Amino acid sequence: MNIPEMLEGAGMRPSPVRLLVARAIESAGRPVSSLEIEQALETVDRSSITRTLVLFSNKGFVHSVDDGSGSVKYELCRHCGEDRDRDLHPHFHCLACGATYCLDHTPMPEVELPCGFERRSANFVIKGLCPKCSAR
Repeated sequence: MNIPEMLEGAGMRPSPVRLLVARAIESAGRPVSSLEIEQALETVDRSSITRTLVLFSNKGFVHSVDDGSGSVKYELCRHCGEDRDRDLHPHFHCLACGATYCLDHTPMPEVELPCGFERRSANFVIKGLCPKCSAR
């Protein structure tokens, strides 16, 4: 599915700024921060990017990843409008270069919650060195 169809499927009009932000996230190939998006889109102001990311998050178009770096990262949700549990996956954060990677083919560990607790989301981040940094 292409970006305009994905936006429409999530209930959003594919405006020029939304298309630019979504394509910047997709082309990164990994979760990216709003600063990284801003640097990639020099012609789009920070407030427009922030408003777009808030909308994308509210519509379930992106996942936000708190990798412990102090900067939330964003990645496209590939199952918008479907069972969001299908998109839950762990992430890896490199302590040397600061990049965060999706481990989307790795299942989330099952965590049994005490009676009365109800999971709404999960954030599982493994920290270490990526292949590029561990080879140094």
